[in-house]
Amino acid sequence: MNPPCPCCSGLAYAECCEPYHSGIGTAPTAAILMRSRYAAYALNLTDYLLKTWHSSSLPASLNMEDGNIWYRLEILHIEDGKENDDNGLVEFKAYWHNKGHLGHLHEISRFIKEDRRWYYLNGAIRPTPATIKIGRNESCFCGSGKKYKHCCSR
Repeated sequence: MNPPCPCCSGLAYAECCEPYHSGIGTAPTAAILMRSRYAAYALNLTDYLLKTWHSSSLPASLNMEDGNIWYRLEILHIEDGKENDDNGLVEFKAYWHNKGHLGHLHEISRFIKEDRRWYYLNGAIRPTPATIKIGRNESCFCGSGKKYKHCCSR
């Protein structure tokens, strides 16, 4: 069984972000690095996130214990960041749920390429609406058609 990639590319994880996460290769574009970093957040791969963070803005540590479950990535805009570029920008929304609440992160991320390798530099977070409470008997936000209590609330 080859599960779908958490980055929402439509590809299987083994054919998409797993090679980057396992160190087999490096992301050829800023957008692909952004997708692989989102998948790393979804899979709690802290080492990969730190490894792909540019040294000039690298945090001392990452706290991934907020309980958010990342379930969807939406790429809104890509500027530069192709294989022959040295910098790029990716605007995205990353959707999460946590104990019956829904929310999303809207960010414009900046990437830089050094020594033929892309790194996350920093991001500007856009304001987002307050989280939404999901009722147990409401339809699940993931689109499964099931009630929330029988789907993603687990």
